[in-house]
Parts: sequence; structure tokens; C-alpha cells
Amino acid sequence: MVKSLMYFVVGTLISFFLRRITGSPLDFWVELYVASAFGIGWGLAYFVDHPDWPLPKKMGISFIGIIFLVVLGLIRFDFETAISSIIKFSTVFVAYYMIASFRESKSLRY
Repeated sequence: MVKSLMYFVVGTLISFFLRRITGSPLDFWVELYVASAFGIGWGLAYFVDHPDWPLPKKMGISFIGIIFLVVLGLIRFDFETAISSIIKFSTVFVAYYMIASFRESKSLRY
């Protein structure tokens, strides 16, 4: 759990600073929200990376992450910002497992 939180923080910080450096800076809170979608995706992907967990449990936890992002995005920001954060979350989540699929253990945790 601690490593998952570390991946969340590191992923959020990397994404936030890369967005601030490479793009035209938007509102601070929008940038932080979109960067946190990257961090949440990376942290949750690491958290559910247990070979003994069934797929429905893994997908249920990732669905909770998506619901959290949607609710927060719709309450605080507009619809387009909420959808873009879901796309970023899903891209990071799938990329994590695509990279893990090249390993013999099919996991980046072990």
C-alpha cells in the first residue's frame, strides 16, 4: 500500500511538472487534477498487480478509481476535463499491464 501511494505521488508530480513545462499553463487546479489522474492510474495499477487476485476484483478497484475521477471532475470542473482525466487514467492503467505482459511473471511487482 505504501508503494502504491508512492507511485501515486511520484506519478502526479512527474505528470504535473511535465505538463507545466511543455504545455501552455492552464489553471493550477485543472493541471493538478489531470496530473493526479496519471498518478491514480499508476498507483492503482501497482496496487492491483497481484497474480492471485481475480480479474473482477482488479477491474472493480480500477472502476472505483474511474468513478472517483468522474465525480470529482464533474463537481469541480467541466465535462471535458473529467473525460480527459478518465482517458489519461485508462491509458496509464493499460500501459502498465502492457509493459508487465512482456515479463515472464506478467507482473511488475515481483
